[in-house]
Amino acid sequence: MENLKRNIAIVCGGDSSEHDVSMRSGEGLYSFFDKEKYNVYIVDIKGLSWNVNFDNGETAPIDKNDFSFMRDGKVIKFDYAYITIHGQPGENGPLQGYFDLIHLPYSTSGVLVEAMTFDKYVLNNYLRGFGVNVADSVLIRRDEEFDEEAIAARLGMPCFVKPAADGSSFGVSKVKNADQLAPALRVAFMECSEAMVEGFMDGIEISQGIYKTADKTVVFPATEVVTNNEFFDYNAKYNGQVKEITPARLSPETAEKVAAETSRIYDILHANGIIRIDYIISKDADGNDKINMLEINTTPGMTVTSFIPQQVRAAGLDIKDVLSDIVENQF
Repeated sequence: MENLKRNIAIVCGGDSSEHDVSMRSGEGLYSFFDKEKYNVYIVDIKGLSWNVNFDNGETAPIDKNDFSFMRDGKVIKFDYAYITIHGQPGENGPLQGYFDLIHLPYSTSGVLVEAMTFDKYVLNNYLRGFGVNVADSVLIRRDEEFDEEAIAARLGMPCFVKPAADGSSFGVSKVKNADQLAPALRVAFMECSEAMVEGFMDGIEISQGIYKTADKTVVFPATEVVTNNEFFDYNAKYNGQVKEITPARLSPETAEKVAAETSRIYDILHANGIIRIDYIISKDADGNDKINMLEINTTPGMTVTSFIPQQVRAAGLDIKDVLSDIVENQF
């Protein structure tokens, strides 16, 4: 019966450069959810403007006191928030804090984990303490002095300059000599007040999704990323300048080790919902595969062509069942 269905808010938009990408993920999720089981609404958040978008093009403002809205004279309250904001405030903790305060279950990890995974430098240094292989890196804050030659000597060339807290490859540059560091940092600082300069890892880039519930662990087949661009940049991600191979072309042994590491990192973080972990598979001195974590995405893209839906299909699963698993795990 209609009145027994849970009301699900697909929360998208956000305040970063990734607003439009997030809206596409919201539309993807809307198409994936089981409408026979749930009443599903898209909620677009931008600054202090929070609105429900209806199929007919109309909108209704969200009452931020309890995350409800009015339709046809009735107050509609949500039972669950599926957060698919890429960037602030849904990928770095503030929105999770709000939902905690009003006691509304949501699809991501909690405030601390979201804040930590959003800050690449903090995350790398935290996980290094658990034996996760990550590249060496240096943190530089806007208006802080830095020594190009010292950074080059420590990290080697080429290296990457990234906003410490951002995503979708906005503000990311591959730097090939010390003279390119300053302009690359200026680009990064347009996105974030802190930048991470990270050592280059030569190898195969892969990405693997995972979720866990109270009674099962689901690790999806990894996707291999192949691009002729300098790196997996914005054009590669969103403008088709990439070849994505799922499952990735890994030896069975390496694929098993990557899956085990993905599960281990999920548990270290005590994560919730679907997360996606990106890796570089390099070679050690003996020619064996070495698994290096690159970064973690706690609100991965959810368009039809995004990694996670690809991986769900490759696993022989139905994404509506996966989404139902994630929602029902918190009730």
